[in-house]
Amino acid sequence: MKVKIFDENHEKDLEKAINDFLSTLEGEVIDIKFQVGISVFAEEQIYCFSAMIIYQ
Repeated sequence: MKVKIFDENHEKDLEKAINDFLSTLEGEVIDIKFQVGISVFAEEQIYCFSAMIIYQ
């Protein structure tokens, strides 16, 4: 069993990175975990979109 972790600033970038990885994966996906982190710096909101794919 292995894991692959993705971390992007935009949800579309995360979607593309995951789709690119899955298109080349020769194993089986066991699970996908998704998380969004939000912080505020001055008046700017900063988002962090991340996912972990567990696969064999």
